Amino acid sequence: MLSTVIHGTDTGAPPLLIAHGLFGSARNWGVIAKRLSERRQVTAVDMRNHADSPWRDAHGYAEMADDMAQVIDGAWDVLGHSMGGKAAMVLALTHPEKVRRLVVADIAPVAYGHSQSHLIEAMRALDLGAVTSRREADEALKDAIAEPGTRAFLLQSLDVGEKRWRLNLDVLDREMERITGFPDMGEREFGEPVLFLSGDDSSYVQREHRALILKHFPKARFARIPGAGHWLHADKPREFEAAVETFLSA
Repeated sequence: MLSTVIHGTDTGAPPLLIAHGLFGSARNWGVIAKRLSERRQVTAVDMRNHADSPWRDAHGYAEMADDMAQVIDGAWDVLGHSMGGKAAMVLALTHPEKVRRLVVADIAPVAYGHSQSHLIEAMRALDLGAVTSRREADEALKDAIAEPGTRAFLLQSLDVGEKRWRLNLDVLDREMERITGFPDMGEREFGEPVLFLSGDDSSYVQREHRALILKHFPKARFARIPGAGHWLHADKPREFEAAVETFLSA
């Protein structure tokens, strides 16, 4: 069973499950989950091979969807970002009885040509025995990872005291093609409302993706948040929360 962080109590409204992206964790979503829990109970999960959830040899979307299905009791609303968004789409297509409404944050049901293995290489290369703080680790990663925000995000998964990454780097690296890809879902479709919410400065969801999205999610609607990139929930958190709240409460 996936590790979870639960916010709020049962209000009678459908609960919300939040699935993070690659290298993330449930705790990354703490502030947003807490604010969304004012109207419903929110359960944020650590995806397999991340944080406190079990480490497994496989890291495909069918497996991740099955993991999420085990957490959901009944039909919940589901929000997934990036890798978590792909897993949430597969969940809706393979376990439709588990999903009431779906929010897919800045990702499409397509294969992408980029890889994140260079970040794994940088994390592996860090001399964990030599660093005594995240500040030291940040300094050591500068040459390999120039973007401060990316370093800060990755370092949330560094356990300095135990000298380890709270990520199954070997499996994530080996399964990278499956993570950046998307399984063939055939003619499956999910007939309930879906919001594809994207950052206006992000290129992950293109207009040419819409035909495939609508094939699998015929009730999909699309929205973009100005001034936000791929990490739209971090770039524009209040606008992100408002869009999600409006959609889930409709």
